[in-house]
Amino acid sequence: MGVATAGTLSAGALRPAPAAGSPGGRRVAVFGGGVAGLTAAHELAERGFQVTVYERRALGGKARSIPVPGTGSGGRPDLPGEHGFRFFPGFYQHIPDTMRRIPFAGNPNGVWNNLIGVPEARFARRDGDDFRLPLGPKARTSFTPEAFRETVGATISTALKMPADEGAYFADRLLVFNSSCDARRYGQWEYTSWRDFVGGHERSHEFRALLSRTLTSIMVAAKEDVASVRTIGTMGEQFLGNPFEVGNDGALDRVLNGPTNSVWIDPWVQRLRELGVQFALGTEVRGLDMRDRRIASARVVDETGTTRGVDADHFVVALPAEQARALWSPDVLAVRPELAAMDRLFVDWMNGIQFYLRRPMDISRGHTAYIDAPWSLTSITQNQLWTRKLTEFGDGTVQDCLSVDISDWNTPGMLYGKPAKECTHEEIAREVWAQLTVHLNDRGELLRDSDLHSWFLDTGISWQESQRRNVNADPLLINTAGSWDCRPEPHGALENLFLAGDYVRTNVDLATMEGANESARDAVNAILEVSGSNAERCRKFTLYRVPELEPLRRIDAERYAAGQPNLFDVRL
Repeated sequence: MGVATAGTLSAGALRPAPAAGSPGGRRVAVFGGGVAGLTAAHELAERGFQVTVYERRALGGKARSIPVPGTGSGGRPDLPGEHGFRFFPGFYQHIPDTMRRIPFAGNPNGVWNNLIGVPEARFARRDGDDFRLPLGPKARTSFTPEAFRETVGATISTALKMPADEGAYFADRLLVFNSSCDARRYGQWEYTSWRDFVGGHERSHEFRALLSRTLTSIMVAAKEDVASVRTIGTMGEQFLGNPFEVGNDGALDRVLNGPTNSVWIDPWVQRLRELGVQFALGTEVRGLDMRDRRIASARVVDETGTTRGVDADHFVVALPAEQARALWSPDVLAVRPELAAMDRLFVDWMNGIQFYLRRPMDISRGHTAYIDAPWSLTSITQNQLWTRKLTEFGDGTVQDCLSVDISDWNTPGMLYGKPAKECTHEEIAREVWAQLTVHLNDRGELLRDSDLHSWFLDTGISWQESQRRNVNADPLLINTAGSWDCRPEPHGALENLFLAGDYVRTNVDLATMEGANESARDAVNAILEVSGSNAERCRKFTLYRVPELEPLRRIDAERYAAGQPNLFDVRL
């Protein structure tokens, strides 16, 4: 488990009760208290199941906020830290649906009302002009391939200050994906890297930096040469291929209006307790015992270090991929041999650091991407967005928090010539601060060392002195090309074992809170089927696809079956 790291830098709405006949006596053990585990518990408890959630560290998983120990004084709570800032794109549907069912005082739609849209994104360049991208739906026009090229191509060229021909080229590549049938998406684009698809190695430096690298490394902590076209293209289809934001739950880019625990996770846990969910904190699952091709019990170690068995009718493993696959014993794999492929899933790091500042920062009214930063940084200033201001935390002198995500832990930095994985926590803080300042201070001194009150690094990162490098308790699944084959369904031949997590096959197909929530709903629906329940199934949503392109997708299905390329797949 990581140790919290903080320091300073010197200058230099609710559902009805379960219907009669629902299986109220069924016992479910949920292992993992992150978004997937809490979602599974929520859906099951609403349907009358008896649920116990076993969590080793803290409820909320990667989504939780983390108090900075010892920083509160004068009756104020500790400063709020976090694994990394999070955002809720408008195309998320499952997470918002859950949020509406979590009561929050004064909110008609529960914690969902704590989501607020941000109006812009900033792209900061080192020794170059920065640009701001306004966010919001564009005026509705007729949707044709020609209109798509013109609208998206012009938007990209204008907003990102790129040559018109490269904006048009990228719009063409998006059109290829958006007009591709499912068979091609899974049979061709799943096995093609994003860089090869967009020809990133053949285009200009600006194109590579903004549209090949930024959309992968910065947006989803993937690598352009290994991330699949299907995964990145699906995100592009939502962010750029739906300029009118048709079918979205809300604004394209939304954030919470306060620390995650206070405005989401804590009210969620409270609601689950009201529904009868039990929590066993400090408890880690160590193994699954089989009998007659079923899970007979689970072995856990509780907070006292005592090993004991857990009996239940159904077992939901809602752990991250790297933890879940450690439970697949030969006995488990004998019944579900496809789970062995999970060993080929790849995880990498995307963790955050917060800089607490003595004055408010005017960097952007939304997220900022630091295009030329070696560590692929993104940030947001939080005080402008929170209803409870930062002066109400800590010692009362902090007026803003610059929350930064580090997406590349493997590339050498500017100050020490080492990747973040090999830097001490102090070196990480200094390195990130330096990368921020060269991007933001090239047109005037925006960040000043004297403004820095303190910093806090994600507790999942812990320095191992003997190895002279960090370890990470919370790595992130990276969807590499071809990884769909290694990702399991939520249920299989092992009747009472169910899987929930962002590595499970989902419609959103990305390591996100949305994927975790969606997979948990699939697991619960499978439990309802196995148990013979007549309870209402969990609601499921699908990602938006432009309906005007559906005739082209049908044509593409015929072309793919005939071994022909997509109609628009002609390189310029």
